[in-house]
Amino acid sequence: MSDPFRLLQEGQDELLRAWGGGTWHTPELAVLTDRPFSDERWLFERKLDGVRLIAGRDGGAPRLWSRNGKRADAAYPEVADALGEGPERFVVDGEVVAFEGGRTSFERLQRRIHLTRPEEARRTGVAVYYYVFDLLAFGGVDLTRLPLRDRKRLLRECFGFTDPLRFSAHRGGDGEDFFRQACERGWEGLIAKRADQPYRSGRSRDWLKFKCVAGQEFVVGGYTDPQGARQGFGALLVGYYEGSRLRYAGKVGTGYDERTLRDLKERLDRLGRDRSPFADEVGERAHWVAPELVAEVGFTEWTAEGKLRHPRFSGLRTDKSAGQVVREG
Repeated sequence: MSDPFRLLQEGQDELLRAWGGGTWHTPELAVLTDRPFSDERWLFERKLDGVRLIAGRDGGAPRLWSRNGKRADAAYPEVADALGEGPERFVVDGEVVAFEGGRTSFERLQRRIHLTRPEEARRTGVAVYYYVFDLLAFGGVDLTRLPLRDRKRLLRECFGFTDPLRFSAHRGGDGEDFFRQACERGWEGLIAKRADQPYRSGRSRDWLKFKCVAGQEFVVGGYTDPQGARQGFGALLVGYYEGSRLRYAGKVGTGYDERTLRDLKERLDRLGRDRSPFADEVGERAHWVAPELVAEVGFTEWTAEGKLRHPRFSGLRTDKSAGQVVREG
């Protein structure tokens, strides 16, 4: 593997410092925008429909963490194994995905997300890939203060990318044409990142996301009874936080298979409560639950009344807490 410091541009040595406190790092998060643009100061990457992973190694076995700091090694053992073949000390940022045909599928990835035993994860038969897009530390040195363009260059140089590890390719400048191509290919969208900026933990306008289709996370606050021959429940009642208030966004009645209906109903039963958690009048005969579960929901648009049109359940997320869920569009 290459020495990253040999690759740094002259005059940037003062930006480097020792990496301390282990290998976990709070990730940088993108802000949703509905205006694709072109600008040479920005890099554009494919938006992947998977789970964010921070991965690190400090001389021992690699460790994987979800976006909210939960260990994920057991769910993706082949990713940890592949990273173990690389450098001894590093921290990287990326997204783990599963494919359905040529498209990333969060629904398919659901079969891996909640598993806690590596052997069980391997038996699912769901192949996963880790798309790495940023290098935060290498050789015990913090690289987060370097510009993104340099971190990308170092990342490509310092790792050997063979499946399941993949380098997340990017394009500079022409974001509008790339976004059009992304939507034509059935991608979820693009992420735009300022090429000259450091890595900043938390939500940042240096990273923007453009979506080809609407969709975001919602908090589950209740459910309706099933109709006809359906088992489990009829629809989830979901919402988002506006300050401390959970606002009702609508009911989600499609996107479930029989196993999901059964397993999710068991989890809902354990969270039952007597009163609605929503600040708004729901207008449904429902069973209420503590607002702890976070669901990924695709939909066509928001209605004028602030409800979801044609929502469809994609899966539960474990990498985002309910209190972080706000309306994105």
